[in-house]
Amino acid sequence: MSEVKDSGHVRIVGAIAGVGSGLTKVAVGHGFDTVKTRLQCSPPGTYPSAISCFKTIIRNEGILALYKGATPPAVGWAAIDSLLLGSLHNYRLFLIRHDLTEPVPGYTDKKRLTLVGHSIAGFGAGLTSALLATPMEHLKIKLQMQSQRLVADRQYKGPIDCAKQIVQNRGLFGLWTGFTGSLAFRANFMWMFGSIEAFMRGFSKLDGTPYQMTTGTANFLSGGLASFAFWIMGIPADNIKNRMMACQVTGPKPTFMGTVRTIYAGAGMRGFYAGLTPCLLRAFPSNACAYYVYEGLMRTFGAEKTRH
Repeated sequence: MSEVKDSGHVRIVGAIAGVGSGLTKVAVGHGFDTVKTRLQCSPPGTYPSAISCFKTIIRNEGILALYKGATPPAVGWAAIDSLLLGSLHNYRLFLIRHDLTEPVPGYTDKKRLTLVGHSIAGFGAGLTSALLATPMEHLKIKLQMQSQRLVADRQYKGPIDCAKQIVQNRGLFGLWTGFTGSLAFRANFMWMFGSIEAFMRGFSKLDGTPYQMTTGTANFLSGGLASFAFWIMGIPADNIKNRMMACQVTGPKPTFMGTVRTIYAGAGMRGFYAGLTPCLLRAFPSNACAYYVYEGLMRTFGAEKTRH
């Protein structure tokens, strides 16, 4: 992969491409996410496995229940990914200006951001995106955890009602419950974007061989494969974040370390990896499609990156 272009056009196109990426992620992966959230936040022993959880939801609540809580991410993920990918671009530019670069193989006059630089930019972008992601994920998780089939029987009738109840009980900043967990989780975008760059560079070495692939195929595979690194490293913080967000709005406000102790007391180290199976099942198709759409839109609007 390549040099990062610095222009207003690229910034605008990056924001548009981030919207496409966010919507794709919700469409492809939200059902898996609902199963993951139930496994993480339900009392221990509620669901013996991911398959059992999936079957129970379908049997008791109907297939559309897999998309409970989809409205906040469908609306918010477009903005979140726009912020994530837009800030990623700006952090890359900042690091390039401060010479965290290396020569591009085969060129004497070109430099590119190092793999460490891409990882640092991903780390910064993840933390930045937590500002928007936290309230959206908070609403999503509250809605996903409602197992009642009929809307009339649920505590939260929808995302707006959920937001109202949170604000009434905890104030406006109550929407950011779990923010420390969100920061810990989204810091793992360093693994995501560092790995994507590493895979893209690896695939570029196949150019001129019988195994050469198109840029779109390389984007698809890189996004999908990098997501495994992201989730394997990030699932403990995801469990902490989601437990913090799933707490009752009328109860005491959860803390990061208090939630860590609760998880460990209930299930030991294994508790931090609850929901990993649906995460890994969702990871490749969801992130491969999202990154493919993002880079595809960047190329469509003339803001593509040149592969090196």
